[in-house]
Amino acid sequence: MTRALDLDALARTLDDAAGAARATSQLPAGLSLQDAYRVQARSVALRLDRGERRAGYKLGFTSRAKMAQMGLHEVIWGRLTDAMVVADGGAVSAGRFIHPRVEPEVCFLLGEPLEGTVTPLRAVRALAGVAPALEVIDSRYRDFKFSLPDVVADNCSAAAVVVGPWSDPATDVANLGLVMEVDGTPAQIGSSAAILGHPLRSLVAAARLVGAAGERLEAGDLLMAGGATEAVALRPGSRVRLEMERLGAVGFTLEAAPVGEEG
Repeated sequence: MTRALDLDALARTLDDAAGAARATSQLPAGLSLQDAYRVQARSVALRLDRGERRAGYKLGFTSRAKMAQMGLHEVIWGRLTDAMVVADGGAVSAGRFIHPRVEPEVCFLLGEPLEGTVTPLRAVRALAGVAPALEVIDSRYRDFKFSLPDVVADNCSAAAVVVGPWSDPATDVANLGLVMEVDGTPAQIGSSAAILGHPLRSLVAAARLVGAAGERLEAGDLLMAGGATEAVALRPGSRVRLEMERLGAVGFTLEAAPVGEEG
């Protein structure tokens, strides 16, 4: 019982930090990865209790180099809610974030449920669309420093997603060139192949990992496949635009927060 109350307290701490856009200390040492996912689930549940709705999932550490650096053999995953979704071409207040960074991604739209161990072909057949996307990540920990359990408990730093125009789900996304600009200047140039070698592997992994947690990808869910490049730090007023081969463009502006709303 004490353990459950402790996990609830950690979930509230992270939820409070995100809601107030105020950095918090790293979690106590010794938190297992399994318990970190429990904290994540309880923290997101607090958001749902306030009226937010599930919007899908995201993957993290999808770079092979990053996985090796962290000593991982598996990607990590987090949950998305509708409050995290920003309209393409829209603006979001910098006051929502602590130290936001942005990364280019591929986003999948589920057309039917998908769970468990599936083949890439089965995964594609479950899709309703694919799009270029931008994810704003924002660790709730001071100085963006965290352990693996820390970041998982913190919902894998999920903060906001911006999804571009949908394309045919059968579009080949294996090796799409991309340029992400910040304030009109190229900040990252890369390829979708950096996402586990092929973004579809993220979809397959998500079906398996989410299924192992007793959930599943549902029709209408978004699945953010993971960063195709290193994330870029943003400042208030930043204009971000991603151009991705075959899929088109997506962008948003990080508006300066009104006085009194800064994170």
